[in-house]
Amino acid sequence: MLILVELSVAMFGGLLMSRLAKKLHLPAVTAYLVAGVLLGPFCLGALKVPGLGFPSLDDVKALDLVSQVALGFIAFTIGNEFRLEQLKHMGRQAITVGILQAVITTALVDAGLIALHFVSPKLITIPSAITLGSIAAATAPAATLMVVRQYKAKGPLTKLLLLVVAIDDAVGLMLFSASFGVAMALEKGVISLKTILLEPVIEIVLSLLLGALAGWVLHRLEKYFFSRSKRLTLSIACVFLTAGISMAEFEVGGVQIGFSLLLVCMMAGTVFCNICDFSQEIMGRLDDWTAPVFVLFFVLSGAELDLRILSNPLVLLVGVVYILFRSLGKYFGAYSSCAMTHCDRNITKYIGITLLPQAGVALGMALTAQQLADGTVVRNVVLFSVLVYELVGPALTKRALTAAGEIQTEGRTNARRRNNPVELFHLGHHTKPEQ
Repeated sequence: MLILVELSVAMFGGLLMSRLAKKLHLPAVTAYLVAGVLLGPFCLGALKVPGLGFPSLDDVKALDLVSQVALGFIAFTIGNEFRLEQLKHMGRQAITVGILQAVITTALVDAGLIALHFVSPKLITIPSAITLGSIAAATAPAATLMVVRQYKAKGPLTKLLLLVVAIDDAVGLMLFSASFGVAMALEKGVISLKTILLEPVIEIVLSLLLGALAGWVLHRLEKYFFSRSKRLTLSIACVFLTAGISMAEFEVGGVQIGFSLLLVCMMAGTVFCNICDFSQEIMGRLDDWTAPVFVLFFVLSGAELDLRILSNPLVLLVGVVYILFRSLGKYFGAYSSCAMTHCDRNITKYIGITLLPQAGVALGMALTAQQLADGTVVRNVVLFSVLVYELVGPALTKRALTAAGEIQTEGRTNARRRNNPVELFHLGHHTKPEQ
């Protein structure tokens, strides 16, 4: 009973905080994280009032299943961005920018944090530095899409941005799988080709195969149902099953075999959305269903933030170095790859700024990274950076798109709508209210 009360309070807290965030022109994800901090064991939870917040970190960790489910749906939704009709038109530019800026960002953050390790070995370990480098590659598609839809951004920069964000997260997931495998090998003290290359490659390949199979099976099963509610239920059950199977681990011939929950569910979403004729409708309904799950995910992530660690100036230093080198990596990585593929001047100049937001996928990677010896540091550094990026990222994205001429000023937009009854009609009937 108490767990249900805590979950309801968490959802109420996140939603109420989002109203305040809207007045301050802040994204909802920031509100959920702040609500989690306030309900966590270092704020309201410290009062030990039953049902009011989470009295301890163990109480938060007891709800890890909610986070795992949310991660499954986040990855499944990312897969929806890889539709073949979109990939056919994005060309070499989107692929090049999506891959190179992610790799360059990872390399820069790795270099910065490893250098920090040699300056002060007690500050951060090399396994954690390598892991944080791969997490830095991930970008928040939700925050970017929110800005694009809210301000009706249109143009070549916006089109390329949406494709790059999708590719970016896929590359980030693969970089994380490989980097985390290396980090675990370093911690175990067993440095070999098997632990550094073989196990991560096997994990990535098996994850993609399992996800492809799950997506194909879901498509075949959907054909036996015609009710929207039943198809939605089947999709939810498939994500549950896929996420559950992906948590399994076993050993074959001395090689540790496992799956990446994020890669499996992402591949399942990709295959399903490309072979199912009515996948768009199902994904739209799935987004509505998962809204409360995502609220809980971010609130719980905020509640898990260990403020005792953040009060340590040395830990904050790691966060500042991470944010600085990640920002440099995103901007110069995107700039150089755009210049290499001869992108438009506005795209080359501004796309790096639009790739700064970071949230759900990075938090999911950080959740997995808690298996490291100082995984709590990784988790809190990512949470700290998410708070910073979600505060400034969407605003910077808006400024970049406006500077590129793809967001009209408020006055011009309103005037155009008043003079265009057809657009006004569609706006009133098809635009979702801001969350």
